[in-house]
Amino acid sequence: MNVFRLTGDLSHLAAIIILLLKIWKTRSCAGISGKSQILFALVFTTRYLDLLTSYISLYNTFMKVVYIGCAYATVYLIYMKFKATYDGNHDTFRAEFLVVPVGGLSFLVNHDFSPLEILWTFSIYLESVAILPQLFMISKTGEAETITTHYLFFLGLYRALYLINWIWRFYFEGFFDLIAIVAGVVQTILYCDFFYLYVTKVLKGKKLSLPA
Repeated sequence: MNVFRLTGDLSHLAAIIILLLKIWKTRSCAGISGKSQILFALVFTTRYLDLLTSYISLYNTFMKVVYIGCAYATVYLIYMKFKATYDGNHDTFRAEFLVVPVGGLSFLVNHDFSPLEILWTFSIYLESVAILPQLFMISKTGEAETITTHYLFFLGLYRALYLINWIWRFYFEGFFDLIAIVAGVVQTILYCDFFYLYVTKVLKGKKLSLPA
């Protein structure tokens, strides 16, 4: 495992922990898109079904279980534990407009037309756009809490580091996965505007807002 993949995994884990701690400490999920969190739970569920069929390493298994567990814990906190604080009036992005096209694309463009491979491909495509409900919610409210922006930053950083990981693997291992790379590029592009605002506002102590 190269350093870019490891730091990417740690950045991803940091984002998840930041979000869970934010919700638990404030006893509120205000400003958090439940729809994005459901999509991420769906991403991890469909991607890591290989837990039932194969074993790669203790690290690999541990991280997969943590991602799945944390994803469903987040959904539980938003829709059950702290449901009264969930801002459904602003979390209005039509998630089906993401799931249905992504589902169709995963059937048409994949590495192998088998159930597990199609579900893995679905998870890769869906992850690239799963953050859209959250970004849409921020654009509707006009701002985001600082802790929420830290969560988004680490989430975006994880994907950017994974892009570098794919480039590294291509040059040093001869490994090339076009589906993962294209999806990673799309996901990173979605974060570009946010990264700019994060650096120019949040890091200077100002509140973040996205253009409506």
